[in-house]
Amino acid sequence: MINLFEVNETNKMITQENLDVRTITLGISLLDCITDDLEQINENIYRKITTVASRLVETGEEIEKEYGIPIVNKRISVTPIALVGGSACRSSEDFVTIARTLDRAAQEVGVNFLGGYSALVSKGMTKADEYLIRSIPEALAQTERVCSSVNVGSTKCGIDMDAVRLLGEVIRKTAELTKEKDSLGCAKLVVFCNAPDDNPFMAGAFHGVTEADAVINVGVSGPGVVKHALTEVRGADFETLCETIKKTAFKVTRVGQLVAQEASARLGIPFGIIDLSLAPTPAIGDSVADILCEIGLEHAGAPGTTAALALLNDQVKKGGVMASSYVGGLSGAFIPVSEDQGMIDAVRAGALSLEKLEAMTCVCSVGLDMIAIPGDTKASTISGIIADEMAIGMVNQKTTAVRVIPVIGKGVGETVEFGGLLGYAPIMPVNSFSCDAFVGRRGRIPAPIHSFRN
Repeated sequence: MINLFEVNETNKMITQENLDVRTITLGISLLDCITDDLEQINENIYRKITTVASRLVETGEEIEKEYGIPIVNKRISVTPIALVGGSACRSSEDFVTIARTLDRAAQEVGVNFLGGYSALVSKGMTKADEYLIRSIPEALAQTERVCSSVNVGSTKCGIDMDAVRLLGEVIRKTAELTKEKDSLGCAKLVVFCNAPDDNPFMAGAFHGVTEADAVINVGVSGPGVVKHALTEVRGADFETLCETIKKTAFKVTRVGQLVAQEASARLGIPFGIIDLSLAPTPAIGDSVADILCEIGLEHAGAPGTTAALALLNDQVKKGGVMASSYVGGLSGAFIPVSEDQGMIDAVRAGALSLEKLEAMTCVCSVGLDMIAIPGDTKASTISGIIADEMAIGMVNQKTTAVRVIPVIGKGVGETVEFGGLLGYAPIMPVNSFSCDAFVGRRGRIPAPIHSFRN
C-alpha cells in the first residue's frame, strides 16, 4: 500500500528535485507496411502511425494532470526503416521520401520526436542499408522530428568498419547541410554498438524486430533526486552511499512503473520496459556530474571519476530491477556534455577531455554523447572516434554510442547553443593525429574471442 509519507516524498521529488518521466515512447512495428511500391509504402506508414498513435499525446497529458507527474516527452519509435523500405526504395532519394512521411506523421499526432530512421549493419550492409545511411544527411536536414541511428557493431558480430568509415562522411555532410542551425542535424544521429531493441530515449530509439506490433516503453530520469539524497549522507562510507543510491533509484523507477501501467491500460497497448536512466538536462540541479561531485570529486573528470561513475551506474541498476520486473533499454547514467551543466562546467575548467569521457563510457550507460567538436574535424577522425567507442562496447558486451557534432564554422573555445533539452556546449578539442590509413582498410573487425558462447 502507498502511504501518505510516500505520496509527500514523491511530490517533493517532483517539485524540488527535478524528478520527471522523461518520455513515454510508443513502439510501432511497420513490418506490415512493406510493399514494393514507393507511394503505397509511404501511405501505409503514415496511416499505421497516425492510427496507432492517435491518442498517445492526449493520454500522456491525462496521466500527467491526474497524477501530477511531469511527462516531458511523448515519442514514437518504429521498425528500422532500412528493413521496411528495402523493397520499395531504389535510391537514397527514395528513402528521404519516407523520412518526410515519418515527420508528417509525427507532426500529425503531436509527438516530440520519432526514432527509427535506422539501419542495423554490425556484420555488413545490404544495398538498402547503404542507401538509407547515405540518405541520412538529407533526411535530417529536411525534417524536424525524425531521429536516426545506425548499429555498426556487436559483441557477436564485430564492427563493420566500412559502415564506420561511411558514417564519418555522413556526419560531416549532416553538419554541413544543417550549418545554419549550428549543425543541429548531428544531434539527431547516433551510432551504436550492441543497440537494444527497446530503447525509449532519442535519438537512438527504434522498434526492434523482436518486439510486438506495438508496445509502451517509459524512460524515467532523476539525477536531481539522487543528488539530493546523497547530500543527506555526505561523508558516509561506501556501503551507506550505495544503499542510498539504490533506494532512491527504486523510488524513481516506481514512478515510471505507475505511468507505464496507466498508459498501457488506457491505450490498450502492452507495457514493454522501464528505462531508468539518469538523463540530465541543462536545468540547475539536474546533473549527473553534480552527483559525481557529491560523491567526492572537485569536478567530473578528476581522478576517481570512472570509479565513481561505475559505482553510480551499478547501484542505479540494482535499485531499478527491484522496482520493476521489466527494466530494459539503456538503464543507468548518461553523460552527455551539452545537456548537463556540471559536465559543461567541467569542460570549461579543463577537468574533462574527450579522452576522459571515452574512459568513462566503459562503465556508464551509453557513450560519447552530445559532444561538440571543431567544424573542421576530418571525416576519418570522426570515424576513428566511432571505432574506438564501438570497440569498448564490443569487448565489454555493453551498449555504447557516439553522438558528436562537428559545428561548422566554430572551433575550440567557442560555444554552441542548441536550445531546449539539448542545451549548449563548449567546442572540445580533438586529437589531430591522423588515423586515415586505419579507417581506410576494408572489411570488419572480428568479434572478440569471448563472444563464442554457444
